[in-house]
Amino acid sequence: MNTTKLASILSIIVTVLILSGCATAPVMTPLKPPAGVPGTYHKVEKGQTLWRISKTYGVDLDEIIKFNRISDVTKIEVNQLIFIPRASGRKTVSSVSSDEDFIWPIKGKVISTFGATYDNVINKGLNIEPYYNGDVIASRGGRVVFYSDKLESFGKTLIIDHGDGLLTVYSRNSKVFVKLGDNITRGTLIAKAGKSKRGKKEYLHFEIRKNSIPQNPYYFLP
Repeated sequence: MNTTKLASILSIIVTVLILSGCATAPVMTPLKPPAGVPGTYHKVEKGQTLWRISKTYGVDLDEIIKFNRISDVTKIEVNQLIFIPRASGRKTVSSVSSDEDFIWPIKGKVISTFGATYDNVINKGLNIEPYYNGDVIASRGGRVVFYSDKLESFGKTLIIDHGDGLLTVYSRNSKVFVKLGDNITRGTLIAKAGKSKRGKKEYLHFEIRKNSIPQNPYYFLP
């Protein structure tokens, strides 16, 4: 990703973080597959994510979501059949995690999901309360392209560029262990989760963005 484009995307993300309280909840209108649309059905296996399925078939993730009217990815189950539009045939989707796949950035409990609202603020990712030590790791390998401790109510914030149009955002951190420009591998300890604005509990705010647009992290996480 060239420097100018990346700077533009980072500017958009930071602006959205600051102004997220003014956002309107996105509305997804499912597409009804027209008669005669070619494609195939994929049976979901344990460990597979929608992102990995879409990547293997070379079909846009949003298309798969809309064609299958997926409103809650957490309800997708093993052995469920998912229609893959315009796929020429069935493909083998790996159920084993590779370095290209995303992993959970912290061990904990999701306390606010993508699209949820609180105090008129729409969540663009997941808020995760740690089970114990609050260690935050890189969800996928990449380069640290943004760091700030000056975003009001977001604590110390990191953004990692994964080189394929995907970025991950980690905010509400109390400590950060990497610096701008660092190339890091998946699973690297990068931060420590901090307390919320009101100081009641520690949690990590985590986002996945594609070309600056917030994505539901559940589509990418195992």
